[in-house]
Amino acid sequence: MNARTEPSEAAPSATARPPLVRELLLVVGLFLVYKFGRQLAAGHTAEALRNAHRVWDWEPAVHLPGEGSVQSLLLHSDTLIRIANTYYATVHFPATLGFLVWLYLRRPAHYVWARRVLAALTAAALLVHLVFPLAPPRMLAEAGLVDTARVYGPSVYGPPQTDHLSNQFAAMPSLHFGWALMVAIGLIVATRSRWRWLWLLHPVVTLLVIVGTANHYWLDAIVAGAILGLVLTVIHLPHRTVTTAGRARDTLVPVDESALVGAGR
Repeated sequence: MNARTEPSEAAPSATARPPLVRELLLVVGLFLVYKFGRQLAAGHTAEALRNAHRVWDWEPAVHLPGEGSVQSLLLHSDTLIRIANTYYATVHFPATLGFLVWLYLRRPAHYVWARRVLAALTAAALLVHLVFPLAPPRMLAEAGLVDTARVYGPSVYGPPQTDHLSNQFAAMPSLHFGWALMVAIGLIVATRSRWRWLWLLHPVVTLLVIVGTANHYWLDAIVAGAILGLVLTVIHLPHRTVTTAGRARDTLVPVDESALVGAGR
């Protein structure tokens, strides 16, 4: 997709660009909170596996398709499954970071909004990880799915017993999907190109990858989308106002940042 999706006649933003050093510290802090929060939820192996059995039983009850249907398509080609594993391992953080950098440089008002939304989404997800640890389907023998990253590579996870860098029992909600969906929504609302809807391919591909590689259940993505929807109802979109010069400018609707668990800090 072409990065030149903004309108050529875009007017200057009425929202001043936040100080760069402060924003770098905020984004790094958000990442560290994300990693530290996941570690707090680590180690609940028995509970995470019990919850995995529950989710595996819930999905047919609500008529969701089996995760194996996606994985079987990917397993038709070693190249395709390796591409999916690589996408899972390498796209998540760089795509989100690139999204924030672009907004910071080109759409400051949208940047502040998107940063707040991502922070609130991440905080809510970490809370769910703490109260509902969940083993991914690749760890559930009943699912009969292949741990594609371990078998075909590349893999970002080690054995759960010795992997101290990540919490593998934090499947629900899927921040892979939640962040990807927010990236697409943010780029759609911040740009005016008729091709901007193609950004939805990012969360669609991400969904197929996280399910097909047996890292997430369908319900993990549904819960992530629901949480994002709730956050977006609280943290409002920037809206356009008309200045005395007749030019449209972006302004940000004020929100009570004290209620966002550090989302605006």
